[in-house]
Amino acid sequence: MKDYLYRLATDRPCGVPAGIARFFLFLLSLVYGLMVRVLIFLNRLFAGRLPCKVISAGNITLGGTGKTVLVEYIARYLKSQGKRVAILTRGYKRKVIRSARSEAKPPPGGPGHKVTSEEMGDEPYMLQQKLKDIPVIVDSDRSRAAKRALDDFTCDTVILDDGFQQWRIKKDLEIVIIDAANPFGNRHMLPRGILREPLSSLKRADIFVLTKVDLAPEGAEALKGFLRKLVPGAQIFESAHQPLGFYPLGDPGALQGPDSLRDKTVTLFSGIGDPCSFEELIKKAGVSAGLSFRFPDHHCYSQEDLKKVFEDSRKKNIKTVVTTEKDAARIADLKDAAKDMQILVLRIGLKLEEEEKFDERLLGVYSL
Repeated sequence: MKDYLYRLATDRPCGVPAGIARFFLFLLSLVYGLMVRVLIFLNRLFAGRLPCKVISAGNITLGGTGKTVLVEYIARYLKSQGKRVAILTRGYKRKVIRSARSEAKPPPGGPGHKVTSEEMGDEPYMLQQKLKDIPVIVDSDRSRAAKRALDDFTCDTVILDDGFQQWRIKKDLEIVIIDAANPFGNRHMLPRGILREPLSSLKRADIFVLTKVDLAPEGAEALKGFLRKLVPGAQIFESAHQPLGFYPLGDPGALQGPDSLRDKTVTLFSGIGDPCSFEELIKKAGVSAGLSFRFPDHHCYSQEDLKKVFEDSRKKNIKTVVTTEKDAARIADLKDAAKDMQILVLRIGLKLEEEEKFDERLLGVYSL
């Protein structure tokens, strides 16, 4: 049902039943839009400032925009500049730990704490594995998470992962990430479209980072024109994802170059918001996809899921399967099912145009 609703929101199903469903979804989106506007007004009216620098990286739509890669970039850069940084994130679909009193408890998070992807959520877990010396704190209450960052790790900066909808927190820098290949869907709000807020909310942004510009160069130019008219004072940066290499599941230190699979045929599988971008990156690396399996975003893999992937691969005489780092966090306990198959993980990086200018803007928050 969730997948069907998403397809309706992106105008993919056709026919009379789909048209009727879209009409009712449009009516619901009007109600949703009104509620969101009221919530934004009330929350911003009583917004508070945290006792540290706050950088938000978020988006206005559902689906994969490449936000996590940018959060990683920001955290690494600020850490290299001597800042004490923590990433605060919700931990979507994480397994909530409860005490004997049935109170939800956030996982410990941060360097030195042993937690699983189920406890943290796949994206926070991936970030924590890659950013060993930077705390990744999972809590739906970002103010409470910030207190932990300050008390436990003496941080002077917090990065709000998916923070655009954190209306009750004042930010020193508001960064909005937009997928240049599909910026706003059909421009309707949920559930008729993929907008989480009205487009007028973009006026809160200080910086726009357009991702996947290489996949839609003409669309990127039109998008920049729209954003310049809507938010004349905001800076706009272009970026693209690039393959950095492949490593065996569970052994990220054994990274092989992006050319290591060139001219080979592999099976792809992913459960992410934008599987097309993953598949395009594989093509960039000169790899041929003999099979491709797409699962829902944040999919909880089972032994049967992987068994199907492996069995179909064997039928085509494919011995290597490739997935994303986000998916790798969810299949670590299932890798024994591979047997004679090789599971590789694609590592991606961010190629940011005008990188020095972007870095200067990040450091500019410390002079405020």
